[in-house]
Amino acid sequence: MAGSGTPARLEVAVRQDALLGEGPTWDAERERLVWVDILGSRVHTYAPADGRRTVLATEQHVGAAKPRARGGLVVNLRDGVGLYDGDGSFSWLHHEPVAGRRGNDAAVAPDGALWAGTMAYDERPGGGTLSRIAPDGSAVTVLADVTIGNGTGWSPDGRLMYYIDTPTRRIDVFDTDGPEVLGRRTLARIEEGAGFPDGLTVDAEGCVWVALWGGGAVRRYTPDGRLDRTVAVPASNTTACAFGGPGLRDLYITTARTGADPGAEPLAGSLMVLPDAGEGLAAPPFAG
Repeated sequence: MAGSGTPARLEVAVRQDALLGEGPTWDAERERLVWVDILGSRVHTYAPADGRRTVLATEQHVGAAKPRARGGLVVNLRDGVGLYDGDGSFSWLHHEPVAGRRGNDAAVAPDGALWAGTMAYDERPGGGTLSRIAPDGSAVTVLADVTIGNGTGWSPDGRLMYYIDTPTRRIDVFDTDGPEVLGRRTLARIEEGAGFPDGLTVDAEGCVWVALWGGGAVRRYTPDGRLDRTVAVPASNTTACAFGGPGLRDLYITTARTGADPGAEPLAGSLMVLPDAGEGLAAPPFAG
């Protein structure tokens, strides 16, 4: 494994100027990576086998996009959660507009439900939520009083859920049984000056990889909260990460151009990849 701060053969997968690249997810059915530019209102895909790329423009800011079991995408938009069919047609699954609020990060649980975060545009404390959206569109608010809800992921056995509310600087962990989460506690805390925790992914060993906004890095924490790897990223606003590619062994990393100096950080906004970083977990598609 690479030592602290070592780029470890980090490569540029897609040279991009995304304002706020986020939410990479491997679409195993189509062998491609899906990610979003939240403020650019774009859903991007990239197939590493042949380099094919697509771009879908959304009519609202899009916090996350995840594959659906029936084809198409589920998207966490400004005014709620919507569905894109394979032909590009759109419909609302859960429409819940709130003035001054938008969808942010989201993740699909092992049972196929979408856990969708929201946040206030002005980032006011308590302006967001974390909700579970069932395949039929019914929604339950699991966490209120969220400021910037970000990384959400599950342990390999599905018994633990990891979650980040970015300003807390914590990676929290819950015991979970389907739609319920209990026993919130801190797995790890990001120290002052190292950036803020943003998106996360969990690998096959149960370790948690977290991107550091303002920290220009991705860190790997063991299930007991010990830091055992740091990967430097040439973009200070590193936003999220996910495993993909053959055997789910390549770690894809999104970044943001927002808040960066383009002269000093020409790769800010691009999609990076760390080949053969480990072994990821298959991301389930949304069941709706």
